[in-house]
Amino acid sequence: MNVKFFLLAGTVAPVALSAQNRPNIIYIMTDQQSAAAMSCAGTAEVKTPNMDRLAAHGVRFENAYCGMPLSGPTRSAMFTGYMPSEIGTIENGIAIPDSLQEHTLGSLMTEGGYYCAYAGKWHANTVSLPSEYSFGFHRLSMNGDIGLAESCVEFLRSKPETPFFLVASFTNPHNICEYARHQHTPYATVEEPPLEECPNLPANFAVNPYDASVLAFEKKQSYALYPSQDFTPDDWRRYRNAYFRLVEAVDAEIGKIVDEIDRQDLWKNTVIIFTSDHGDGCGAHQWNQKTVLYEEVANIPFIVCLPGSKNGGKVLPQLVNNAVDLMPSVCDWAGIDMPAGRQGVSFRGIAESGLPEKPHQKYVVTETNFNQTSGTLGWMVRTPHYKYVLYDKGKYREQLFDMDKDRGEMQNLAVESGYAQVLAEHRQMLKEWLEKHPAPGREKHLSLIPAD
Repeated sequence: MNVKFFLLAGTVAPVALSAQNRPNIIYIMTDQQSAAAMSCAGTAEVKTPNMDRLAAHGVRFENAYCGMPLSGPTRSAMFTGYMPSEIGTIENGIAIPDSLQEHTLGSLMTEGGYYCAYAGKWHANTVSLPSEYSFGFHRLSMNGDIGLAESCVEFLRSKPETPFFLVASFTNPHNICEYARHQHTPYATVEEPPLEECPNLPANFAVNPYDASVLAFEKKQSYALYPSQDFTPDDWRRYRNAYFRLVEAVDAEIGKIVDEIDRQDLWKNTVIIFTSDHGDGCGAHQWNQKTVLYEEVANIPFIVCLPGSKNGGKVLPQLVNNAVDLMPSVCDWAGIDMPAGRQGVSFRGIAESGLPEKPHQKYVVTETNFNQTSGTLGWMVRTPHYKYVLYDKGKYREQLFDMDKDRGEMQNLAVESGYAQVLAEHRQMLKEWLEKHPAPGREKHLSLIPAD
């Protein structure tokens, strides 16, 4: 396929560049994968040789967070550059606003001279891209992991004559949803080994005694969909086994793309970004699935491979929001001007520096919305050493955790007077963020922040 033209919105638009003088960009995404669910992150219960290969070639950010721990909202944020609350995409199934449909990341990259191709799950309203050419992308394959990697390999072998932006969007380990509902897992087979071969319970399996009370209510509300309310410890161990095996299954699919990158030595002129849309509770605090702001759910894998594998193998602590920071970063590498109104921050500079001490943004925010059950709202402010969580209702709705000493979130420091100053600082940061990101109901949201 010698690509010279790209069909967009019923017109043929000439591609601006005829030479490969800007990097290719490959964006590989899984669905519902926690940051810790990789062997390169130190988790012995899962083996991810292909994600580890990316980490060996790239920079792994250990403090990357999703925009909202739900697929549709965070994916809409990735491709529009706006937080879900700003554009109303706060639940699955809500479409990107009409005013932004032709101003997505794919559209920007196409107009800037990139050939844009998308394989797999879209889930910003429709599960797959709605047509063969939409949102600036040429659709290579529909939703589903079977054949997805092969379609990407075929695309790479076509050797486009212009720089390309390829998105490979896998579904797994999202099949844990079907597993939890005792349904068939469509894109991978889960073997049930003897219990003694299943992973043990996580160190933070217990619920923090000062945890937000609204989460116990939300757990009961979700019981019909994900029946974990009556799970025994043995059930949780089987759940964790299934989850890690699904991660391994998608790792094998990713390996097919990485093998082709090897064959063509695309490492020398390609930026490769690997991430997930959100994580999974995986038994931490006896929670499965998403939506909540626990670390296992909000903290996602994030690896950036630079051309020439610069800084390969480094691990950096800087804070990244993988949703709204994607557009400015991709545009940065592509040499494309960012449209007005987006407030994400490019991570290109810190990736290319490889320096853990290089200043970046002082905090990132993840928001959540339990609208399908109780209408509960919540926000998380992550700073270099602390994590502040605020829900809009219930007892202990404020949470504060020391991320250096208590990544498992077992000790809520918000109930201690000794942390009053830290708490006040994080309240102020959330207030600042809410004011900077206008959305319906913001005045009410601001009023939810407790006074110092």
